[in-house]
Amino acid sequence: MKIEPLSDRVVIKVQEADEKTASGIILPDTAKEKPQIGLVVATGPGKVNESGSINKMTVSKGDKVLYGKYSGNEISFEGDELLIMRESDILAIL
Repeated sequence: MKIEPLSDRVVIKVQEADEKTASGIILPDTAKEKPQIGLVVATGPGKVNESGSINKMTVSKGDKVLYGKYSGNEISFEGDELLIMRESDILAIL
């Protein structure tokens, strides 16, 4: 089965949070921050503008992106933790 987002939506596979700090301290689950970096798994065709044409997407499948901390809707699909969000919620391509 495959996810195909609509309009200007993007499906992102969430990157795992760090298990320990740079100095080697192991972090418990309660102290881990929500990750803000992920990999684009699928993109929609783009948003339709007022003239009826489609604005192409800036991001594409395989891009590593930085997104807002509380952006998107979390889903679990075939054992993977994914986010579905609008392209405008993506802050940067890494």
